[in-house]
Formats: sequence, structure tokens, C-alpha cells
Amino acid sequence: MTVIAVTGATGQFGAAAVRTLLSRGVAADSVVAVVRNADRAADLAAQGVAVRVADYTDPGALRTALDGVNRLLLVSGSEVGQREAQHRNVIAAAEAAGVSLIAYTSLLKADTSTIGLAPEHVATERMLADSPVAAVVLRNTWYWENYASSIESAAQSGVLLGSGDDGRIAGAARADLAEAAALVISAPDGSADVKDGTVLELAGPAVTYSELADAIARVSGAEVAYRNVTSSEHAEVLTGAGLPAPVVDLLVNADAGIARGDLFSDSDDLARVLGRAPLTAAEALQAAVG
Repeated sequence: MTVIAVTGATGQFGAAAVRTLLSRGVAADSVVAVVRNADRAADLAAQGVAVRVADYTDPGALRTALDGVNRLLLVSGSEVGQREAQHRNVIAAAEAAGVSLIAYTSLLKADTSTIGLAPEHVATERMLADSPVAAVVLRNTWYWENYASSIESAAQSGVLLGSGDDGRIAGAARADLAEAAALVISAPDGSADVKDGTVLELAGPAVTYSELADAIARVSGAEVAYRNVTSSEHAEVLTGAGLPAPVVDLLVNADAGIARGDLFSDSDDLARVLGRAPLTAAEALQAAVG
């Protein structure tokens, strides 16, 4: 029996990946949910999933959590600036536990991206390349859900504001990316998607910010148009709206990357793995707001 572990299994991405594994016929007793808080995984435990507690900062707990695991879906940590060290801990624990395959959730075009999130992903990809454990890199695009919080304000003001110029965003729904990750980590031995060194650029149908404004208009029922501003103006508006400085920096930096084409790809890897077309921006945003 192949035992599959998923880190961050109570987070939105990890939980969706576990749900896909179970819905696609992977036996619950062959799934390990690695979590920081067992109480939050009570529903998984009730379904027969093995729940093991380990933090990315605790090498010993990680080694214990991965005991008997054959394949590992390493969902990248959420603590920007700490992830390189945290991922090193997970990879070392996987090596010690005898894990045979790691699939890692990286960033779209990480090796060429100028987005500030990229360096930690590149560092992790290098660790995996140097590891004796076989590895598959899942370069995830931007979540469409990142724009869900903008729907209400854009509908009220009639303006979607950003600094991405006419750059194209090949975004995807979080659920689609999580489903793809689950399908890859559970793929049969010999499948091309689990061959050591495989890199998948997981991108969806691309839109410009003007087209994203149209999608928000369809979801909200209000007239919405995109207004492009400079990076400094964008930062000023976000700061004035009360966002903390690290979030402001992240959003403005991401838009600068979008303007440079960092979040565009015409790769069909995501559609191929899913066996269907990924959700469009409008479809994903509609699902996000219910």
C-alpha cells in the first residue's frame, strides 16, 4: 500500500488536496494529514485519515510524522521569509524517513520570475534537485481567490485599481490547483507526472486586469472598470485602506511582476492533469462568493 502524506492538511490548499485524494478512491488509511493542530483535523480523523502533528520548524516531529510514508505532498509554508529553512526541515525529514517521492507546490515560472515570493521557491526547488528523493515541482499560478476580497469594494466604487498595466494573469482556482496536486501525488508509478525532475507549469486561462474587472462586474452585477496606477500610487491607496505594510509590499510587487509577464504562461499542464478546462476567473470568483 502506498501511503501519501499531505503537509498543511488543515489549510485551504492541503485540505482540498486531501478531499480530492479521498474522493478519487485513495483509501483513508493510506493518507496521512500532517497538521499543526490536531483539533482542526478532527473531521479527517473521523474519516479514518491518520492525523500526525508536526510543525515545519520541528525536525524531530516531522521525522516522526513521515514514518512509513511513501509519497509526500509538500505544501509550501505560509510564513514568507521563513520558508527556505522550514522546507529544508521537511525535505531532510523525508529523506530520513525513506520517502520515495516529494511533490512541492512552487510558483509559476519560479526560475525566471521577478516576484518577491520566487526566491524561496527557487531555493526549495534546488534543495529537491540535490536530494536523493525523487521530486516533482508543481509551479502554481496566482489564485483567482486572491481577488475575491476586491469584489465588494470594486462593485461599490465601480473601479478595480491596480498597477499591473496590461499584463496577463494566467490564474487558477485554488481548488483546481489542489486537485491537480492530489492527482499528481497519487498518479501510478511510471506516469510521466511522477518522473523525478518533472516540472509542471500549472496555469489557467489568462486575463488582463481589464478583463478581470469585467469578470467582477459579471459576478457582482455592478459596472466595474480597471484603473491602472503607478506602483507608488497603488501602495499609497492600499496603505490608506489600512493594509499592513508587508501585505502592501506583496500586492504591489505582484502587480509589478504581472506587468512584466511573470504570471502569464500558455502551458496546458493544468488542464492536462485535471482532464478538463480549469475554472475561469469569473467562474472561480462566483464560487468564492457563493
